Amino acid sequence: MLKPLGRLSLLLVTSALVTPSLALAQAVEEPAEAGVAEEGATEQPVEAATDGSAVTEEAPDEGIDVSIPGGEIVVQGRRLQNVEKAAPQVVSLLSSADIARTGEGDIAGALGRVTGLSVVGNGYVYVRGLGDRYSLALLNGSPLPSPEPLRRVVPLDLFPTSLIASSLVQKSYSANFPGEFGGGVINLTTKAIPEESFFSVGGSISGNSETTNQLGYTHYGSSLDWTGFTNDNRAVPPALSAYLNSGLRISEGGVDTQAIASELVNGRNGVIQRNKHLPANGSLSLSGGTSFEIGDDATLGILASAGYSNKWRTRDTIQQTASSVDLSQKELDFRRVLTDNRIVANAMVGFGIEAGDQKLRWTNVFIRDTIKQTRLGVGTRQTTSPIATLQQQDTGWFERQLVTSQFVGEFRLADEVKLDVRLAFANSQREAPGELSFEYFRSNVATDPYGEYFINRLNNGQQGSAEISYSDLNENLWSGGLDLSYNVTPDVTATVGYSYTDTARRTEKRDFLFTAPTTFPTAVALFRPDYLLQPDVINFYDIGLIDTNEANPIFDAKLVNNAAYGQIRAYITPEINLNIGVRYEAAKQSVEAVPVFTTPTAVLASTSLNNKYWLPAATLTWELADQMQLRISGSKTIARPQFRELIYQTFFDPDSNRQYRGNPLLTDSQLYNAEARYEWYFDRDQRLSVAGFFKKIDKPIEAYSSFNDNSVVTSFANAPQAKLYGAELEVQKYFDLSGLSESGFFSTRRLVAIANYTFSKSKISVKPGDPVAVFAASSTNASDFFRDGAPLTGQSDHLVNLQIGLEDTDSLSAQTLLLNYASDRVTSRGAANQPDIVERPGFELDFVARQGIKIGGKEFELKFEARNLTGTKYREFQESGQNRIFYNLYKPGRSFSLGIDVEF
Repeated sequence: MLKPLGRLSLLLVTSALVTPSLALAQAVEEPAEAGVAEEGATEQPVEAATDGSAVTEEAPDEGIDVSIPGGEIVVQGRRLQNVEKAAPQVVSLLSSADIARTGEGDIAGALGRVTGLSVVGNGYVYVRGLGDRYSLALLNGSPLPSPEPLRRVVPLDLFPTSLIASSLVQKSYSANFPGEFGGGVINLTTKAIPEESFFSVGGSISGNSETTNQLGYTHYGSSLDWTGFTNDNRAVPPALSAYLNSGLRISEGGVDTQAIASELVNGRNGVIQRNKHLPANGSLSLSGGTSFEIGDDATLGILASAGYSNKWRTRDTIQQTASSVDLSQKELDFRRVLTDNRIVANAMVGFGIEAGDQKLRWTNVFIRDTIKQTRLGVGTRQTTSPIATLQQQDTGWFERQLVTSQFVGEFRLADEVKLDVRLAFANSQREAPGELSFEYFRSNVATDPYGEYFINRLNNGQQGSAEISYSDLNENLWSGGLDLSYNVTPDVTATVGYSYTDTARRTEKRDFLFTAPTTFPTAVALFRPDYLLQPDVINFYDIGLIDTNEANPIFDAKLVNNAAYGQIRAYITPEINLNIGVRYEAAKQSVEAVPVFTTPTAVLASTSLNNKYWLPAATLTWELADQMQLRISGSKTIARPQFRELIYQTFFDPDSNRQYRGNPLLTDSQLYNAEARYEWYFDRDQRLSVAGFFKKIDKPIEAYSSFNDNSVVTSFANAPQAKLYGAELEVQKYFDLSGLSESGFFSTRRLVAIANYTFSKSKISVKPGDPVAVFAASSTNASDFFRDGAPLTGQSDHLVNLQIGLEDTDSLSAQTLLLNYASDRVTSRGAANQPDIVERPGFELDFVARQGIKIGGKEFELKFEARNLTGTKYREFQESGQNRIFYNLYKPGRSFSLGIDVEF
């Protein structure tokens, strides 16, 4: 039964803990004035801490929280060591300082600066060009459910950077991570317990050249919309609720559809309002923490934060589809203006107790992300009169909410034995109550008395239509695990572990089409939506409803996974260490239609997968010379189909202007991975790395498109095989500028240069006679869906990131230019043998500045950001010779932001 998100969603049941086997690899450093390693600094022995952190008799100035479930980062005998070098696998780390340098407001944007990573759509991070199904996102080592019906992975733009202490990206597989490890794992570590009490307040104001003080569209909705929450205005109306609970079918008769229709449309949700001066964006954040002693040897810490942001975005888009293979004939040709009002509220509260080597932590995180969207478009459709014009208007309210609570215990059982325990619960919800779509028709015929007016005769699209949808998603994820580590010798550590996850999702979508009889007068069809579908008109002219999704409106999806692993990290010689392990996973995944009607129908759109895997992994690290090392790794991993890819239910994505529908016949993909990497850490926080990688994928899941009722529908199928290979180059270097002036501007400054480049190439292999399984399709031939030699969806051949900036080593002052480039990438296969649909991200140039000042004894931080200075357009298109079809073409505009933080 559809129901609004309850009031319990307002409770803060959230916390930010580091995972089991917390690995705090702390750079042990002196407070050097220049902020870089002093020349001639001697290396001193460093004890390998049992929790994986580097400790010395001198406490480090600042540690970096890094969460690696069931693993250790052991720093042996090296001063000025860092996490990326000490980690047994290939990792990239964004510390809180790195995140601040990018100036991004959410962690997805910051991750887009990491070598080999690209951000696609609303916060979905692709690792080495592989789609989101090949990326694994963890929060403090525990999995997260997605609040999106179209995704398995949680969109990372939900996580403000203010909540995140660090982000670790591991690109080579190790057995302590889940087996769904295709491109890599992204593990976010929330901020830990503070050593000193603090309280800070921050705020920002921003604007966009295409949105702020410009024309946009909105609708009233409710008086609470600015909060991201709503009221009874969007509750399921009584008559509709009674119908949904009745078990009856509208198609069988006996349902009073006029009573239902009379309650669905009103001035609050059906009338689009023009706003010629859209407001600026704003945000506010609060955070604080303290710690104090309890008993003789225990410390209790508390950390809490909260944030709110309200942002506007308008896109003036060209949206088209083609009806011919050579793209010479357009099916749809629309200019559409979309205005999003996005409200994000987040909160975190964490508690921790440390007593010697024993640690207990409880972390809770709450995130609510709401988009109020209004769309107005004018264009043509080929199936209408050649000179007819269509006007489409849509209103929607999309609530996404994530609540997670995590508990971690780290226990030292003996000098050489460590036990980590973790338990977590996460709930994600998405609700879209009352998505309204209206299409008005203008014939433009001189002999038609209404030819110059837009009319809506509610006759299923021939001369106007009206539809309303209600959708609801609820997903619960329980997870837990144990990790037991034993230091067999000072050079050998053995770890065994067990993990359990239980994911259950229910998704419901009900679609209704308003229909009027053929006698419906054209004069009444001139009415605006709320007048057209007011109760008096509905009852007088006998306007009814068609339930267009009677077949399978509700699905239950479930995934239960039991996993165990063993792993050994051994220093074979002081220069060579080996990390080797194997993981066993047994998973049951199912999708079933939920009986809704009293008279059931046969249900064929179900899935039942029961697979077991042995997943080996090994990485050999050889220190070639001082601060130089070579890594070689190999592994086998898997990729399971996502729930949204399995559920035979249609969802519309307003961002891509496409409908998506699942394929219940999908199966698991298996990946075979290999990599070699050279690393040179020539100074503290300075490095050069070169890598090559290769992946072979059996039965990769790929997107393809088809036409359905004049609309493009994207679905999924297992291609026979694919290969991906590539290379990465990364360099980070600081240049001391103090020689330019002894006491002037440059006396305490350094130049920061960070650059990375990733080249990758992928190819799908399709041979004559290769089979494919697509539900309700007439063909079982893979070549009818995929083209031999085509690239994997989402994969860019070239990714470039460049950061150049100035930093003051004595105070907070930094100015950074950030350049990002991604080459073309396929978003979906073209329908009916058409060319693929391609996205062209292009170049984007940003500038970020941070400056610390002291006023009245208080520390203030000023922040200025300028985004997309190049004014790069967003382009998604098909191309054949001189013919080009734009699926989406618009100007994102240039954005500017000014913020301030103060700490008390």
